[in-house]
Amino acid sequence: MKKKISMVIAGIVCFMFMLTFAPLHKAQASPKVITLKMANFYHPPAQQSKICEEFAAELEKRTNNQIKIQYFAGGSLLTAGGMAKGITSGIADIGVSNVQYSPGRMPVTEVCDLPLGYPSAWVAGHVANDFVDKFKPKEWDKLHVMWMHSSPPNIFISKKAIRTLDDMRGLTIRGPGRVGDTVAALGGSPAPTPVPESYDAVSKGVIQGVSLPYETLKTWRFAEVAKYVTASWQVGNVYTFYTAMNKNSYNRLPPDLKEIFDKLCGEFRERSALMWNSIDFAGTQFGREMGVEFIELSPEQAEKWQSATAPVIDNYVASMVKAGYDEAEVNGWIQFVKDRIDHWTSKQIELYIKSSTGPPEVRP
Repeated sequence: MKKKISMVIAGIVCFMFMLTFAPLHKAQASPKVITLKMANFYHPPAQQSKICEEFAAELEKRTNNQIKIQYFAGGSLLTAGGMAKGITSGIADIGVSNVQYSPGRMPVTEVCDLPLGYPSAWVAGHVANDFVDKFKPKEWDKLHVMWMHSSPPNIFISKKAIRTLDDMRGLTIRGPGRVGDTVAALGGSPAPTPVPESYDAVSKGVIQGVSLPYETLKTWRFAEVAKYVTASWQVGNVYTFYTAMNKNSYNRLPPDLKEIFDKLCGEFRERSALMWNSIDFAGTQFGREMGVEFIELSPEQAEKWQSATAPVIDNYVASMVKAGYDEAEVNGWIQFVKDRIDHWTSKQIELYIKSSTGPPEVRP
């Protein structure tokens, strides 16, 4: 009898043990892993690609690998021009490109690409984030913007010295789209030559220069074929970049992971701005090693160049009004960008953040 009672008690204890620890075992089961595809058109060695790898690694670390990133560089999943459409359609969950690669798709944000006097990529990146945060253009409604960033301001890399506005006359300069508008306003002839073809075009004299950032002196080896750089950042267009996500992919993230994700994206606003700022230094150093002459615009010339490019800004306003936007609204965007350039330039000086372009206070 005692043996039977002991067996019953033992059975009850085992049953209670199972009830107690089965839910715990279930709770400790590995959570579902979310895999996201991230696309970029830059090749793996580029800093613009490496920072994507850093983001992916950091996201996986902070989420304890609950989010995994499959990274596709070099246009292997989506090209630069197909990036926005590819993210929206779900080919990629996350993608990196710039607004000029989707002509007409992001016309409001293109205001950030105008020659408004950006001193550096750091300033331009922060201004782009401020602009999108403030105005929330409808052109982004189908995407979740993770962060905006920007190239450094374009300068002129040429075979002939360009010291004054008069020196631009008769020169054919690589400059597509809004960059080409700036080249034309300054008296040059713009050519929409693709960057990969521009080295040979300059070397053979088909074009006499390019309007691109300092970094291309090294990354595209322009310092080998053009021996003059005019630091015309006062009228240099920038290329406004975005890192964006498929909206459904973002909305499907669990709240706890979304909080981690959002915080990391906020940090990469600054990290991307600093990355773009730093890549110009390697270009200037390579240029010096190759004997390139660096020309600074005098204050008088800078003023003349700014006056000459004013029609580029006016033409943007006119095109947006023609598209149905209110003129006062468009001018409000431009004024906002100018005000934020002033704000972030002061911050750059205050924080001792150096750049290859900009006023003397931010130079190395």
